[in-house]
Amino acid sequence: MSVLTVPLSDGMSGKITQFVKDGVASSKADFARKAMDWYAEELAIQTVLKAQREVREGKVLYGDLDVLAETV
Repeated sequence: MSVLTVPLSDGMSGKITQFVKDGVASSKADFARKAMDWYAEELAIQTVLKAQREVREGKVLYGDLDVLAETV
């Protein structure tokens, strides 16, 4: 396990402390881990939503990959 030290503004530190007090996380470190997990999940969701939009817009290619590659 590694340790990461990150300077935070007083405002950011205060928000994290409040999240811990509110029971969102058990500690500041736990909050940071949960925030990173949430961010990774959010990126995955955005990727799926983008793919869905592209399908609706007809941007998805269908067919034989070798044939499609020749048309590019």
